[in-house]
Amino acid sequence: MLNAISALPVNKEIAGVHCVPIMKDGSIVLAWDKEEQLLTTIGGRLEGEESIEEALERELMEEVGMTIGSEKIPFASWYWESTDTYTIWFLAKADKFLPYSFDFEKTGYVIFNFETAKQIISKLEPHNKTRIDVLNLAYDKVQQFNLQNNL
Repeated sequence: MLNAISALPVNKEIAGVHCVPIMKDGSIVLAWDKEEQLLTTIGGRLEGEESIEEALERELMEEVGMTIGSEKIPFASWYWESTDTYTIWFLAKADKFLPYSFDFEKTGYVIFNFETAKQIISKLEPHNKTRIDVLNLAYDKVQQFNLQNNL
């Protein structure tokens, strides 16, 4: 089940991390998954003993060749009953894109505003509201963050 959060959960292991990178103009970055044929947030599972930050940085490089700023704001969690773990979504400022070959499961990225992202995802996945819910939670957190920090 998807939940809005403002801090990391401490009662269960965090096994997955995803990111919604935010560009300077407020646009977001999503990745195209060639296997699923869908737009997705960028992320995946933690490997071995890596930290949340290391996993996010690795996933961003592996999936879209991107670096992000040092501040990562958790905004959503999904509890997986089958593994008794969480996946956490973070907002982070996009830093830069590096040359990248797209040899893994993602074949590219799209930069657009929240509303366009939701419209496209709704067309691609008309019966899957979860990705829209994730973007709505991200948008709400961006609005809260912008108001608090006068960005």
